Amino acid sequence: MRLVEAIRSALSAIAANALRSLLTMLGIVIGVAAVIAMVAIGSGARNLVDQQIRSLGANLAIVTPGNVTQGGARLGAGAASTLTSDDAEAIRREVDGVVAAAPFVQGGAQVVAGASNWGTRIYGVDLDWFQAREWDVATGRGFDPEEVRRGDIVIILGQTVARNLFGEDDPIDQTVRVRNVPFRVIGVMAPKGQSAFGQDQDDVIFVPLDAGRRRVIGRNYAKDGSVGSIFVKFANEEEIEPGIETMTALLRQRHRIVGEQEDDFSIRNLTEIANTASASANTLSMLLAAVAAVSLLVGGIGIMNIMLVSVTERTREIGLRLAVGARPRDILSQFLIEATTLSTIGGALGVGLGAGAAYLVAQLAGWPSLVSTNAIILAVGFSALVGIFFGFYPAQRAARLDPIEALRRE
Repeated sequence: MRLVEAIRSALSAIAANALRSLLTMLGIVIGVAAVIAMVAIGSGARNLVDQQIRSLGANLAIVTPGNVTQGGARLGAGAASTLTSDDAEAIRREVDGVVAAAPFVQGGAQVVAGASNWGTRIYGVDLDWFQAREWDVATGRGFDPEEVRRGDIVIILGQTVARNLFGEDDPIDQTVRVRNVPFRVIGVMAPKGQSAFGQDQDDVIFVPLDAGRRRVIGRNYAKDGSVGSIFVKFANEEEIEPGIETMTALLRQRHRIVGEQEDDFSIRNLTEIANTASASANTLSMLLAAVAAVSLLVGGIGIMNIMLVSVTERTREIGLRLAVGARPRDILSQFLIEATTLSTIGGALGVGLGAGAAYLVAQLAGWPSLVSTNAIILAVGFSALVGIFFGFYPAQRAARLDPIEALRRE
């Protein structure tokens, strides 16, 4: 029996019992749809996590104050500032692979513009901050080196702050007051979106580092050039770990930490955190797909069951085919192709249903989804394999029928 004839015969048998075939395919349809939807939602979540974490900037490490001990009491990490602008300059100058070392201070403040006001986060930064964070100015301009050096009272607004203070009006060259200090608006940042921790990154304002230390955030920072933290950006990911080792040795030397003394700073690799979060999201996606794939096995058992019933019902037909010259392998191919066709059609329907379900979830729940070509190919291919695996026993049973006994059976 030629392959085309076998496929035509399989489609005819499926069409002759359309309702039964549809119910048989239902397990495969649901299984494939579940796999596609779960993988799509999991992939979307992974991409969202990657996007949110990497919105901090690529190839980043952050240096923060560590534990401080005073009078024998351990005050805990961050209890006092142990970092300075000079530390950032030393890192920029002496650590290989560093393209930006951005010291900054941060705090909260109420911003007033005319009759409008808005509570937001304020950052005192230098020019390296924007390079480290890979964040551009959308309108207006950024700080120039002289403004940063002098600590001028100029300010750059985040999108959220600009919208709440000025609405649709142009904020450039307007004056805003931050803790009663008048700042001139010189720019508005490009939108950054939500962070991995759920914060609105656009709800922020930026002032020159010295202006932030002396006029807004706190005089304690201005005493010795202290800073809250330092973002360090490397040229590529491979240089981060060696760079962190060099930074550790450099800061221990600068802070006069010797022997077994505890570091008064902490360095975290944000790229490593991003990779870990991405791997966790990927594991969750695969787990969801594995759970959904169980229904494919249930669908396969349904196909085996209905094919066994089909062999019993068509025993005389099988006997007649064998009597007129069909070989056992022809009968085997006929029923195997029928089972595979049944499961493949179910897989194709499942792909459409799964993609629709993923889109619906994305629209209703605001949960991202990403239907990948690889997932579609894998799901349809697996459904065909399910048909072959679970259809083989019924097909083999049909091929082994004795033609004389088959023709005698009612």
